[in-house]
Amino acid sequence: MMTQRLTDFLDSRNVRYEKLTHTTSYTAQGTAQAAHIPVKELAKTVMVKMDGKMVMVVLPASYRVDLELFKQATGVKKVELALESEFKQLFPECEIGAMPPFGNLYDMEVFCSPQLVKDEEIAFNAGSHTELIRISYKDFVDLVSPTVVRLSTGDHK
Repeated sequence: MMTQRLTDFLDSRNVRYEKLTHTTSYTAQGTAQAAHIPVKELAKTVMVKMDGKMVMVVLPASYRVDLELFKQATGVKKVELALESEFKQLFPECEIGAMPPFGNLYDMEVFCSPQLVKDEEIAFNAGSHTELIRISYKDFVDLVSPTVVRLSTGDHK
């Protein structure tokens, strides 16, 4: 089920969004396929620890976070993928792995792939493994203010 926190936030800012329902999927590529959207338009959220601080990394579903590249791009000392046990309590209304990329709703910084800039719209998990939200990339940037940085070897600024 889509999180109330997210829908309240979008509605309070009069953001136009589309809710997409699909069959249950636990992988980003499977979700894009189930929702019948191009995999490049599906933004996945990956939880990462930067020098021990939890942050959200948002990139196209077909990409993988290059931790060394991300570390170099941000200038931090240590970057590592977070374990589910380290972040699941931060998103009590979300299914694990289905967190929306709105770190501002969870008091956390968001880093975004420059590849997502190329799309007019992006879709992302809305808190469950059966629902997505699609909004304009411009609205996403206006609402979240992500730091755009190279996160993957597929990123070209």
